[in-house]
Amino acid sequence: MPLSLPLRPALLALALTTPFAAMAASPTPPAAGPSVQDISVIAGTCANCHGPNGQSTGGIPTLRGVGERHLLLRLQAFKAGTAADATVMTRLMKGYDDAQIQALAEWFSKEAQ
Repeated sequence: MPLSLPLRPALLALALTTPFAAMAASPTPPAAGPSVQDISVIAGTCANCHGPNGQSTGGIPTLRGVGERHLLLRLQAFKAGTAADATVMTRLMKGYDDAQIQALAEWFSKEAQ
């Protein structure tokens, strides 16, 4: 039995909007941070000043094993430009997003193996 003319547009509209409504209702998975491999590459750039694996041998602070919260706050302060004792770190941290900064703090807070 053919559909009546007024019913066809209503069914077409329903067919077109139902998938979008389902997508809007489904929760978006949280964005994943950098992979372990990615963060080890990113953290590798820190070795230029902070020593291999974040363990300084000179006057620059050691990062490895420092508390994650402390590191996170310092890195965020560098990025925001609010760390009064910063030198080059304010410029360097502007190149990292929040997920990368969080991952760096977590990665360096772990004890060396």
